[in-house]
Amino acid sequence: MVLTFEERESDSPFVERIWRTQSERIDAFISIAVSHWELVVWKYNGKTNFTVRGPETKATSAPVPEDAEFFGIIFKLGAFMPHLPVSRLVDGAIDLPEATSRSFWLNGAAWQFPDYDNADTFVDRLVRDGLLVRDPVVPAALRGQLPDLTLRSVQRRFLRATGLAHSAVHQIERARQATILLKQGVSILDTVHEVGYADQSHMTRLLKRLIGQTPAQIVDSSRPEQMSFLFKTTTPVLSYDTNVRWTRQGAFT
Repeated sequence: MVLTFEERESDSPFVERIWRTQSERIDAFISIAVSHWELVVWKYNGKTNFTVRGPETKATSAPVPEDAEFFGIIFKLGAFMPHLPVSRLVDGAIDLPEATSRSFWLNGAAWQFPDYDNADTFVDRLVRDGLLVRDPVVPAALRGQLPDLTLRSVQRRFLRATGLAHSAVHQIERARQATILLKQGVSILDTVHEVGYADQSHMTRLLKRLIGQTPAQIVDSSRPEQMSFLFKTTTPVLSYDTNVRWTRQGAFT
C-alpha cells in the first residue's frame, strides 16, 4: 500500500510544514534523514500519543503500525524548545506522558492534543508561553547573511538551535533535494549536476546513507519500500566550508 501524505504550509514563522497521513499495511518503511525536528500526534488502537522527534542523520528502517493516524508539525531550522534541547533528540524521540484521553503533559502543564486544523493555534500558544523560541542566527547562517559574530559563536548557536552542525544540515538537505528531483523524473546525471555532487558515485554513496536507497532504486517505482514524508524546504541551505573565516562585511571568504 502507498502511504499518502497530505500537507499544508503555515502562517507561523516557526513552522516549516504541517502534514498528516493514515497507514495501511506497509511491508517496508524507510525513515529518511531529516534536519528538522517535529511534533507528531498519532492515534492507534483508540489511544492518542504525542511524540517529539529529533533530526535524523541517517536513513533507518522503521515499523509502521497498521491502521494508525498520524499528524505532524515540522519546525523551521532555528526554532526550538529550550526545555527540550534538540541536541538530546538527534536520532531519537521522546513520548510525552498522557494527562487524559484528550491531553498530554508538557513542561508541568496539561495541554490538549492539537490536530491538523488547529496546529497554528497550538504553535502560537507555545510561543506565547515561552516554550518555543527561535534563534535568528540560524536562518541568517543558512543564507550566508550573518551578523557581526565570531565563527565560533555562530557554530555554537547553530548547534544549540538545530542539534546539528551546518555541514550536516547541508548534506541532509542536498540529499533530500536530489531525491525530489529524481522522483520528478530528472535523470541521475542531471541531478548530480543540479545538486552539486562531485560525481555519480559521490551522490550514490550519500543517498544510500541519508535516504536509504541508491539513485537507481529511488527512480524505480516498482520497489515496495515506502519513505517518510519528503518535502521541499522554504529556506535555502548554502554550502559550508569548515575552513572559511567570517568577515565583518557579512560574507564567508
